[in-house]
Amino acid sequence: MLTGKTIVVIGGDARNIEMMRQLVERDSLVYAVGFEEVDAQIEGVYFSTLENIPANQIDAVILPVSGLDEEGYAESHYAESSPMVQPEFFDTLSENCLVFTGIMTPLLSRLSEKIKIIPLFDRDDVAIYNSIPTAEGALMFAIQHTDFTVHDANVTIIGFGRVGKTLVHTFSALGANVSVCSRNEDELARIFEYHAKPVHIEDLDSSVENCNILVNTVPQLVVQPSTIRSLPLDSLIIDLASKPGGVDFRFAKKRGIKAILAPGLPGMVAPNTAGKILARVIQSVILKQES
Repeated sequence: MLTGKTIVVIGGDARNIEMMRQLVERDSLVYAVGFEEVDAQIEGVYFSTLENIPANQIDAVILPVSGLDEEGYAESHYAESSPMVQPEFFDTLSENCLVFTGIMTPLLSRLSEKIKIIPLFDRDDVAIYNSIPTAEGALMFAIQHTDFTVHDANVTIIGFGRVGKTLVHTFSALGANVSVCSRNEDELARIFEYHAKPVHIEDLDSSVENCNILVNTVPQLVVQPSTIRSLPLDSLIIDLASKPGGVDFRFAKKRGIKAILAPGLPGMVAPNTAGKILARVIQSVILKQES
């Protein structure tokens, strides 16, 4: 429980709505900044401005997953204008106050020299939890943008990290013929143990000649023209890597192959679950600091 803790949530999207509900259920005092256009009140959450919140009583500040831009603005889907956080605000926080963000931005990196900032998306536990809605989102795109069943489809997954592993489970469970591409010999052995077909990255082009669905998780350009040229024209490419992705979208379009860039799927397809994940991890970090 978070009894006695004061938490300020600044900006965000639908996942932050559920996150605040969860934090209230854990008995914390929650202030919301930048949520003026929320359709309904969230029981137990106090809508306010930074100026009206006693900064020295704040135990945690939660920024949107996108952090703060160079001017200090926090993206909000529920405000006409994004709330601005002046650097001086952080000077007023107590030394034990934790600041959470999804990712680090240049501004936050500079601020981290004097305050403790926790980038949630760098944590293994968050990435593993988020891999579940990410894989379900990839499956959703696969169903929506093809005219064949996932069952018995040839699915190639590039990357065997936290998302890649969950993708193997998800597509295999529906009867797909799953191949996984990696350059790491230990990972290739583990892919075999997962009952998927291991493919070395150097053999990617020759391995996709009969691929129906190609899913990339690697945040660098790995699906190049040579790979796209080897794909069947009716195949589908789903790129889950962060922008700009790992697919040559220009060449895919030129060849007539549908390619979808789909980063940030947890907040898009399952904001309720994504919010619960954030609340669970934030509580864990706050309580761990006290122990």
